[in-house]
Amino acid sequence: MKENPLVKLETFGQSIWLDYIQRDLIVSGELKRLIREDKIKGITSNPSIFEKAISACQDYDADIQKMTHQGKNTGTIYETLIIQDVQDAADEFRALYNATEGTDGYVSLEVNPHLARDTEGTLQEARRLWALLNRPNVLIKVPATIEGLPVIKQLISEGININATLLFSIPRYQAVAEAYLEGLEARHDRRKSINNVVSVASFFISRIDTLVDPMLEKCTAQGNGKAALAKTLHGQIAVASAKVAYQYYREYFSNTRFQKLAPEGAHTQRLLWASTGTKNPQYSDIKYVEALIGHDTINTLPVETLNAYRNHGEPADRIEQETTGARRMLEQLPEVGICLDDVTRQLENEGVAKFNQSFDQLIDSLRQAVYK
Repeated sequence: MKENPLVKLETFGQSIWLDYIQRDLIVSGELKRLIREDKIKGITSNPSIFEKAISACQDYDADIQKMTHQGKNTGTIYETLIIQDVQDAADEFRALYNATEGTDGYVSLEVNPHLARDTEGTLQEARRLWALLNRPNVLIKVPATIEGLPVIKQLISEGININATLLFSIPRYQAVAEAYLEGLEARHDRRKSINNVVSVASFFISRIDTLVDPMLEKCTAQGNGKAALAKTLHGQIAVASAKVAYQYYREYFSNTRFQKLAPEGAHTQRLLWASTGTKNPQYSDIKYVEALIGHDTINTLPVETLNAYRNHGEPADRIEQETTGARRMLEQLPEVGICLDDVTRQLENEGVAKFNQSFDQLIDSLRQAVYK
């Protein structure tokens, strides 16, 4: 019988987390099965996931009606529902968290996305959610906007686990890694324990190709001297960006600065590949899994991609293959009229807007349920 490809990924040092949360996943025992059979090692969530879960699932109806009769407002109802789900999921992963000494077994919860450009607001909200969750194996998701960088540093220094999310650019990833190291150093300087502080950096993948590919297709269609180059770059930029980011990860967490902290139990800030579901039907449905397998990485998969990889994944250590070619591809983008900084800036803005929209839709759905 063929070995489960999801399980085999462990041998290459990669952890698979599920990009999905819903109450039925927990109460039905399905999450237990995924942990046992597929070796799922964590869960990520975001406003879009919660919006789909709560608005499309009847599992929450009784609690919504109960809290409505108690006179609670929609904001309180929303928070109560998501806090319970995250706590319950974290409890399911607690044994794994203990067994891996805090490397895996985490569940992520994002701060209100409307705070993405508000440093102080994000800081206060993250502290509040951390206290409400009251679990060591949760990660507070902080958008890695310019405004979010000082939040990441400060919260790490306070011993709060952080998932730095909405990362699209390599320079911003470097800034996030710097914020994490500065937070650890500040905590260590105060003689506080750093062996139980964890952070991951969520680098979004498929959305890069979704935006860049049409630009490359337009260049190819024009048939000028750059058409051939544009064709070779098509569908390659997201993976190339991730591979280059991983090289910086290796540099950051092997340098003398981090090695001074390592004997105290400091964790590296692992790269987490997010947005790895394939959006272009012409690409393999596991394109962004196969190419990004490597030591000390996490890939967070939507359910459809998880099932696809279980069915026909072919694990191999690929993240450090052709890294020189990956750098060259990124360097060639200006030759076809594409500025990657502009692309990633647009993706960040769109990502913030999308999560705001999902959050608002969720609150509206709850409001409608309350006033039925």
